[in-house]
Amino acid sequence: MNDIGLTPFLMLSGFLFACGVTCVAVKRNAVAVLMGVELILNSANLNLVAFARFTPAFRLEGQVFTLMVIVLAAAEAAIALAIILNFYNNHATVDVDEATDLKG
Repeated sequence: MNDIGLTPFLMLSGFLFACGVTCVAVKRNAVAVLMGVELILNSANLNLVAFARFTPAFRLEGQVFTLMVIVLAAAEAAIALAIILNFYNNHATVDVDEATDLKG
């Protein structure tokens, strides 16, 4: 079996993280920002799984942490979409620049 090593996985994870941060920083649409956050969480998952594969002492913990991040991402997406839908019902837009009235 041809083992490709840890480096390509880390490079792919870094690329996904950079794409996610760029999406969060540049986009004004709340759904696009949410997609950027999901990319960031998926890059963390890729790191955890890669280190679990290539580090014998981290084998089970990496997979458990990955499952926890997936559960966290699902809960975050459900709550964020509920907030976005509520904001859209009140303001007829999902532009994050229009959300200034949410400040306490």
